Amino acid sequence: MNVLTDYISFEETIKGSRFLSELFVCDSQQKARDLIKEQKIRFADATHVVHAFVIGKGAEVLGMSDDGEPSGTAGRPALDVLKGFDCTNVVLTITRWFGGTLLGTGGLVKAYSGGAKAVLEKARDAGLIQPLVEKTSFDFSCEYSLYKLIKNKMISYNIFNLSEEFGENVRLSGQIQASQSDDFFSFLSDASNGKIQLK
Repeated sequence: MNVLTDYISFEETIKGSRFLSELFVCDSQQKARDLIKEQKIRFADATHVVHAFVIGKGAEVLGMSDDGEPSGTAGRPALDVLKGFDCTNVVLTITRWFGGTLLGTGGLVKAYSGGAKAVLEKARDAGLIQPLVEKTSFDFSCEYSLYKLIKNKMISYNIFNLSEEFGENVRLSGQIQASQSDDFFSFLSDASNGKIQLK
């Protein structure tokens, strides 16, 4: 399973109609709904704001809308492309400004699935699609005498969003790959003779 790490967009014009495909990182259905609402307000001048989303560790929450396009010609093709990239926690919106030429049902399916594929490929090529890593949060303080030892050991783990505060002691917080957390926490306990208390 993969996740998107940052926002990205792709734009094209097909027979006079402008299509803007955008990918957003999103980890809840409520956030997805809010984001889609914001997009509709932001692009009030557009003809359609089609969306598709996949949420959850097992990609169990799915949603889509044709937003006024003929049934099955927009949201469903976009969602199928998202699922094909094995992505989760992602919202895709494709905004269309009608250019005067009808594309027909086949043309619409091609335009929306094509836009979805193009923005996902752009994200992949930019390194924005990464394997989903389950993470465990940590927060602890240590004496300065242990700080260097702990920092050197951290290099051998997958640590994310590390924050350090230097006061009377050093406070470190962040996230670690879940499969490595037990080993890391055991190391902290051993290195400090049980003094480090994880929050």
